[in-house]
Amino acid sequence: MATYHLNWKLDPSRVPVDPKERSAAWGLMMGMIEKDKERGVLKDWGAYTSEGRGFCILEGTQLEMMQMTEQYTPYVQFETNPVSSIGEIKKLLKIMAG
Repeated sequence: MATYHLNWKLDPSRVPVDPKERSAAWGLMMGMIEKDKERGVLKDWGAYTSEGRGFCILEGTQLEMMQMTEQYTPYVQFETNPVSSIGEIKKLLKIMAG
C-alpha cells in the first residue's frame, strides 16, 4: 500500500465572503474529511491556521488517492507527493549495494 503526503489549498475564488456561508461550507468539508478518515484512506489531516491551506496523509492505491481528492474538486487544489518508508529506503540501499 502506498503512502502519499498531500498539500491542499482552497481556491480563494470559491470561498464564500459571508461568514455564515463560509462556516457552512467548512462544515460540509469537515464532514467529508471525517468520512475519509472512517474509510481508513485518510490517515491524518491538518489546516495551517488562517491560511486556507494545509496537508493530509493518505494510505492506499493511486486510484483511492485520486478518488479521495476528486471529491473536493474544484474547491480544493492538491499537490501530491508519494512517500517512501524507512523499510523501502533500506530495500533500495540493498539493491544499490548489489
